[in-house]
Amino acid sequence: MSMKKNGVDQQLIRDLANILDETRLTEIEVEDGGMRVRVARQPAAVQAAVPAMASAPTAAAQSAAPAPKEETSSQADLARNAVPSPMVGTAYRAPSPDAAPFVDVGQTVEKGQTLLIIEAMKTMNQIPSPRAGTVKAVLVEDGQPVEYGEPLVVVE
Repeated sequence: MSMKKNGVDQQLIRDLANILDETRLTEIEVEDGGMRVRVARQPAAVQAAVPAMASAPTAAAQSAAPAPKEETSSQADLARNAVPSPMVGTAYRAPSPDAAPFVDVGQTVEKGQTLLIIEAMKTMNQIPSPRAGTVKAVLVEDGQPVEYGEPLVVVE
Protein backbone atom coordinates (compact mmCIF):
# COMPACT_ATOMS: atom_id res chain seq x y z
CA MET A 1 0.00 0.00 0.00
CA SER A 2 1.43 3.39 -0.91
CA MET A 3 1.79 6.19 1.60
CA LYS A 4 0.03 9.40 0.61
CA LYS A 5 0.72 12.81 2.06
CA ASN A 6 -1.30 15.76 0.81
CA GLY A 7 -2.52 13.66 -2.13
CA VAL A 8 1.01 12.77 -3.29
CA ASP A 9 1.91 9.11 -3.66
CA GLN A 10 5.28 8.96 -1.89
CA GLN A 11 5.94 5.37 -3.00
CA LEU A 12 5.50 6.41 -6.62
CA ILE A 13 8.09 9.15 -6.13
CA ARG A 14 10.49 6.68 -4.50
CA ASP A 15 9.96 4.23 -7.37
CA LEU A 16 10.63 6.95 -9.95
CA ALA A 17 13.79 8.01 -8.09
CA ASN A 18 14.96 4.39 -8.13
CA ILE A 19 14.35 4.24 -11.88
CA LEU A 20 16.50 7.38 -12.27
CA ASP A 21 19.30 5.68 -10.33
CA GLU A 22 19.04 2.41 -12.25
CA THR A 23 18.88 3.99 -15.71
CA ARG A 24 21.14 7.02 -15.06
CA LEU A 25 18.46 9.33 -16.44
CA THR A 26 18.32 12.91 -15.19
CA GLU A 27 14.55 13.25 -15.18
CA ILE A 28 11.39 11.22 -15.54
CA GLU A 29 7.73 12.23 -15.72
CA VAL A 30 4.57 10.16 -15.50
CA GLU A 31 0.93 11.09 -15.81
CA ASP A 32 -1.96 9.08 -14.47
CA GLY A 33 -5.43 10.46 -14.75
CA GLY A 34 -5.25 14.09 -13.69
CA MET A 35 -2.02 13.76 -11.71
CA ARG A 36 1.41 14.40 -13.22
CA VAL A 37 4.60 13.60 -11.29
CA ARG A 38 8.05 14.71 -12.47
CA VAL A 39 11.24 13.68 -10.69
CA ALA A 40 14.51 15.32 -11.81
CA ARG A 41 18.01 15.79 -10.57
CA GLN A 42 21.03 17.74 -11.70
CA PRO A 43 23.73 15.40 -13.00
CA ALA A 44 27.15 15.58 -11.34
CA ALA A 45 28.80 16.33 -14.70
CA VAL A 46 27.06 19.71 -14.81
CA GLN A 47 29.12 20.89 -11.85
CA ALA A 48 32.30 20.59 -13.92
CA ALA A 49 30.78 22.16 -17.05
CA VAL A 50 31.40 25.72 -15.84
CA PRO A 51 35.04 26.63 -15.06
CA ALA A 52 35.89 26.52 -11.33
CA MET A 53 32.78 24.50 -10.54
CA ALA A 54 34.53 21.11 -10.20
CA SER A 55 33.82 19.14 -7.06
CA ALA A 56 36.21 19.35 -4.11
CA PRO A 57 39.06 16.81 -3.91
CA THR A 58 38.95 13.99 -1.40
CA ALA A 59 40.53 14.37 2.06
CA ALA A 60 43.57 12.31 1.00
CA ALA A 61 44.10 14.46 -2.07
CA GLN A 62 43.69 17.64 0.00
CA SER A 63 46.50 16.66 2.37
CA ALA A 64 48.89 15.98 -0.54
CA ALA A 65 47.86 18.95 -2.69
CA PRO A 66 48.39 22.64 -2.04
CA ALA A 67 45.40 24.61 -0.79
CA PRO A 68 42.99 25.46 -3.66
CA LYS A 69 42.83 29.07 -4.81
CA GLU A 70 39.78 31.10 -3.91
CA GLU A 71 37.21 31.26 -6.68
CA THR A 72 37.63 34.54 -8.52
CA SER A 73 34.72 36.93 -8.73
CA SER A 74 34.51 36.53 -12.52
CA GLN A 75 34.24 32.73 -12.17
CA ALA A 76 31.60 33.12 -9.47
CA ASP A 77 29.68 35.55 -11.70
CA LEU A 78 29.93 33.09 -14.57
CA ALA A 79 28.45 30.29 -12.48
CA ARG A 80 25.78 32.51 -10.89
CA ASN A 81 24.65 34.10 -14.16
CA ALA A 82 24.63 30.97 -16.32
CA VAL A 83 21.26 30.06 -17.81
CA PRO A 84 20.77 26.30 -17.21
CA SER A 85 19.15 23.93 -19.65
CA PRO A 86 15.60 23.13 -18.54
CA MET A 87 15.67 19.81 -20.41
CA VAL A 88 17.70 17.16 -22.18
CA GLY A 89 17.97 17.67 -25.92
CA THR A 90 19.99 19.21 -28.75
CA ALA A 91 20.87 22.91 -28.54
CA TYR A 92 20.69 25.12 -31.61
CA ARG A 93 21.97 28.68 -31.61
CA ALA A 94 19.92 29.76 -34.66
CA PRO A 95 16.38 29.13 -35.91
CA SER A 96 17.74 27.42 -39.05
CA PRO A 97 21.16 26.29 -40.33
CA ASP A 98 21.57 29.31 -42.63
CA ALA A 99 20.19 31.93 -40.18
CA ALA A 100 22.14 34.19 -37.84
CA PRO A 101 22.42 33.04 -34.19
CA PHE A 102 19.78 34.24 -31.73
CA VAL A 103 22.50 35.88 -29.61
CA ASP A 104 26.27 36.45 -29.69
CA VAL A 105 28.78 37.34 -26.99
CA GLY A 106 28.60 41.04 -26.16
CA GLN A 107 25.01 41.43 -27.33
CA THR A 108 22.46 43.10 -25.02
CA VAL A 109 19.34 41.01 -24.42
CA GLU A 110 15.96 41.72 -22.86
CA LYS A 111 14.21 39.50 -20.32
CA GLY A 112 12.28 36.83 -22.23
CA GLN A 113 14.33 37.20 -25.44
CA THR A 114 15.17 33.85 -27.05
CA LEU A 115 18.78 32.84 -26.38
CA LEU A 116 18.69 29.53 -28.26
CA ILE A 117 16.41 26.57 -28.88
CA ILE A 118 16.56 23.02 -27.62
CA GLU A 119 15.07 20.22 -29.66
CA ALA A 120 13.57 17.54 -27.47
CA MET A 121 11.39 14.76 -28.85
CA LYS A 122 11.00 16.52 -32.24
CA THR A 123 9.80 19.71 -30.51
CA MET A 124 11.71 22.99 -30.73
CA ASN A 125 11.71 24.70 -27.30
CA GLN A 126 12.75 28.34 -27.10
CA ILE A 127 15.01 29.13 -24.14
CA PRO A 128 14.29 32.69 -22.95
CA SER A 129 16.65 34.97 -21.09
CA PRO A 130 15.70 35.06 -17.40
CA ARG A 131 16.87 38.68 -17.12
CA ALA A 132 17.93 41.68 -19.15
CA GLY A 133 21.69 42.06 -19.55
CA THR A 134 24.70 41.38 -21.72
CA VAL A 135 25.65 37.97 -23.11
CA LYS A 136 29.08 37.25 -21.57
CA ALA A 137 29.52 33.70 -22.88
CA VAL A 138 27.81 31.09 -25.02
CA LEU A 139 28.76 27.73 -23.51
CA VAL A 140 27.30 25.40 -26.16
CA GLU A 141 28.01 24.78 -29.83
CA ASP A 142 25.31 24.60 -32.48
CA GLY A 143 23.88 21.06 -32.59
CA GLN A 144 25.44 20.05 -29.27
CA PRO A 145 23.57 17.60 -27.04
CA VAL A 146 22.77 19.13 -23.63
CA GLU A 147 21.72 17.69 -20.27
CA TYR A 148 19.20 18.99 -17.79
CA GLY A 149 20.81 21.75 -15.70
CA GLU A 150 23.82 22.19 -18.02
CA PRO A 151 24.89 25.85 -18.32
CA LEU A 152 24.02 27.22 -21.76
CA VAL A 153 24.57 30.99 -21.86
CA VAL A 154 25.89 33.53 -19.36
CA VAL A 155 23.80 36.71 -19.10
CA GLU A 156 24.98 39.43 -16.72
